[in-house]
Amino acid sequence: MYKRNQITRTGLGEEQLVKKSEGAEGGPGEFPGFDPKSVEPYVVKDPHTLAINLARALEHLGQAAAQWLAAHDRGEVPDHAADPVTDLVKTLAEVAQYWVSDPKRTLEAQTLLLSSYMGIWTRTLAQMTGQPVIEPDTLPKDKRFADEDWTKNPFFAFLRQAYQVTSSWAEKLVTEADGLDDHTRMKATFYVRQLTAALSPANFALTNPEVYRHTVATSGANLVEGMRMLAEDMAAGGGELRLRHTDHKQFKIGENLAMTPGKVIAQSDVCEVIQYDPSTETVLKRPLLIVPPWINKFYILDLTPQKSFIKWCVDQGHTVFVISWVNPDERHAQKDWEAYIEEGVEFALETVEKATGERQVNAIGYCVGGTLLAATLALHAQKKDRRIASATFLTTQVDFTLAGDLKVFVDEEQLAAIEKQMSKSGYLEGSRMANAFNMLRASELIWPYVVSNYLMGKEPLPFDLLYWNADSTRMAAANHAYYLRNCYLDNTLSKGEMKLGGRVLSLKDVKVPVYNLATKEDHIAPPRSVFKGSALFGGPVEYVLSGSGHIAGVVNPPDKQKYQYWTNGKPHGKFEDWVAKAKESKGSWWPHWHAWIEKRSKERVDARTPGGSALNAIADAPGTYVLERV
Repeated sequence: MYKRNQITRTGLGEEQLVKKSEGAEGGPGEFPGFDPKSVEPYVVKDPHTLAINLARALEHLGQAAAQWLAAHDRGEVPDHAADPVTDLVKTLAEVAQYWVSDPKRTLEAQTLLLSSYMGIWTRTLAQMTGQPVIEPDTLPKDKRFADEDWTKNPFFAFLRQAYQVTSSWAEKLVTEADGLDDHTRMKATFYVRQLTAALSPANFALTNPEVYRHTVATSGANLVEGMRMLAEDMAAGGGELRLRHTDHKQFKIGENLAMTPGKVIAQSDVCEVIQYDPSTETVLKRPLLIVPPWINKFYILDLTPQKSFIKWCVDQGHTVFVISWVNPDERHAQKDWEAYIEEGVEFALETVEKATGERQVNAIGYCVGGTLLAATLALHAQKKDRRIASATFLTTQVDFTLAGDLKVFVDEEQLAAIEKQMSKSGYLEGSRMANAFNMLRASELIWPYVVSNYLMGKEPLPFDLLYWNADSTRMAAANHAYYLRNCYLDNTLSKGEMKLGGRVLSLKDVKVPVYNLATKEDHIAPPRSVFKGSALFGGPVEYVLSGSGHIAGVVNPPDKQKYQYWTNGKPHGKFEDWVAKAKESKGSWWPHWHAWIEKRSKERVDARTPGGSALNAIADAPGTYVLERV
């Protein structure tokens, strides 16, 4: 990355000798004489080299800006910024109106903030004179400020405290503003958190002690490398920033991800159906069909062999079939929920029967794939279709009253803007959904990587989960609009008002046994929301709560002995009461689920080869649809 005594071009029309310290490729502690506990690391020792490298960094920054401008001038990148910014200003204006409409309230808000600032200033003066300082307990612990100089250095301590106090004050203005409806308050809280996350002093080179020290130690070489990566990421996004979270060169689907052996045995316009090779001499008579979300790719359930839920199911004796959704384009603009049921779930059920001769299956639906599966079950109930004998829902919402932060993006005005944009292309760009998910956890998935990549100049480490997270999918216009309106906006499935196939659906008609998994820290399908939805089904429901979040709580192999899960039978009463009486079990929920499946049907037959005698293999797993990238 950086070489000692390397000749580099400065971009100023001449060759310059830019000297780097030995070991500049590593962390700050690898530089000779570097002592992070002294003031020495903050003193620029080679201003000439620093100036040269800052010029080189600006050159790369100019390349990134040129990529952005050129793509927008050519009209290749739609301007998505106007809609959220307009909504942000409108939403926060409602909060401001409450506080400025009454002079007394305005004075109270100002006094609260100024008094907090006075406390910070008093503590800073005391610290500068060497007196011991105890910060108030109201200042939260924050891993962004883990570096010791955020506490020990008076300058950085002052910045941190001022930021934390101002952030808490801004959030308090939202929570204590009267007259806001629930949705506006949720949006205001979300937008305030986005703004405060972006404005953290940890995000800027001159106000982050670790970045400052690293810049001095490398004479700005970190900024050269960081701005080079920024230019590359802007080019990779075609004029939009594609923030890198992992080393993408280290992964390839079918080689070190999605490796479970199998065959694609059927294909429709919206999906491929994969059947996996058996690994046991006998298998459960009833096959297993997995319906993943179409907003991400199915191989989240088939990452590395050690993490693969699909491989684990195969090893337990399940005959596993998985739907691999198409990455839609303009050809799929009119594919709606009915199409995804008919050409997806129904098509897969027919394929399973042809391949195995079995009419009944155990079905799993993950996230929005589970919502689609629930609607399919309600439709089947009206048709007296009993092909799905049991249903497992993984972090699935069927009642969106208590849905997570994604509701911030869904109201009539925002939906109209999204539908207008989708009508032009026939789909929602994959980057829009990826950015929305990243914004839900901006302090974990955006700003730490901005600092590490572009300010520290460090390549991110290989991480299969983050590779998958960046492997975006587009949304077919009709399908996405139906989902947002009927689930997030109008909540029709929970009300018994969803219309599909000329029928009005009710989940009370669904009598099959249900295994309903929620995860404790889920910000997309909160456990309370999943719990509330459990009451809507007409048959027996086993509610299980897993530790961790939307992904890690599901993808939790038993041999890792990680996290835990809670069981307490039927989900009756209040969520808090259920949790208080629940039994905690260490480790993965996977064996508990498998026992639940076997309790309902444990008959076994000889292992089945993909396709059986009726269907020929179209391609090896993981198929072709999953390889389409955006």
